[in-house]
Amino acid sequence: MIAKVDRTLRRKQRTRRQLLLRAAGSVRLSVHRSNRYVYAQLIDDSKSCTLASASSLDPLLREKLKNYSNSLAAKEVGRLIAERAKKTGVSAVVFDRGSLAYHGCVKSLADAAREAGLKF
Repeated sequence: MIAKVDRTLRRKQRTRRQLLLRAAGSVRLSVHRSNRYVYAQLIDDSKSCTLASASSLDPLLREKLKNYSNSLAAKEVGRLIAERAKKTGVSAVVFDRGSLAYHGCVKSLADAAREAGLKF
């Protein structure tokens, strides 16, 4: 029987492998979700650096999101990461959901980032 951690790692590696085949050096929008918070990063793998990041713990959003659900908080994080991407000159990214399903918070974040102008 395969442990839960092993299954999660396999899903994450499978997703990352597909991204590497499709990405060809473009910037990656990586999403992480915990039970309480949502995080997003723009990562340039060719330079091995983070270009921008946003989370529901961000000082700009923390007070605003106090009474929000995770899905609504994810929308705000998606808008914020898209704004920060524009400031760094990034307009197109590859979406990296890791081992998470494209559902709920992850989908809300992706939709909000698309509405704010990111292309993926």
